[in-house]
Amino acid sequence: MDKIRERLAALRVEADNAIERAEMAEAKNKKLEQELLGRDQEITSLQHKLGVTGEQLEKAESKLADLKAANADGESTRSNAENLHRKVQLLEDELDTAEKNVKETMEKLRQVDVKAEHFERQVQRVEQERDQWERKYEDAVAKYQGAQKELDELVRTMDQL
Repeated sequence: MDKIRERLAALRVEADNAIERAEMAEAKNKKLEQELLGRDQEITSLQHKLGVTGEQLEKAESKLADLKAANADGESTRSNAENLHRKVQLLEDELDTAEKNVKETMEKLRQVDVKAEHFERQVQRVEQERDQWERKYEDAVAKYQGAQKELDELVRTMDQL
């Protein structure tokens, strides 16, 4: 009888531990989901920045094309040509800066995509872990119920004696 009680106590402790681990896994899963949401928001922000940078690039290219066309038409005075050349140089610098920003933004977006994939894999792994703990918990509950039935039968058998 004492062995059965000890076994029941051990099963209860094991079930409590399994529940605690499942709750911890669920909390970790929730945290990872929140991080994933944050990464999604960061991706959206970077995509918006990419769009704005693309528009700036188009404007800069348009200005550069306009200035080059004006320069090709030929200005009557050397000072105007020099001014236009300076403007073209500034726009090319802006274009270089905008292209650099686009490259950096694309790299950041790629890194965010990699991180998002990493977090998705982590979430899947945590979900699999959670599923394993739930199965273990269900098995422990089934064992506990089986042991409880055996104990009840043993008690009835002892009472009949």
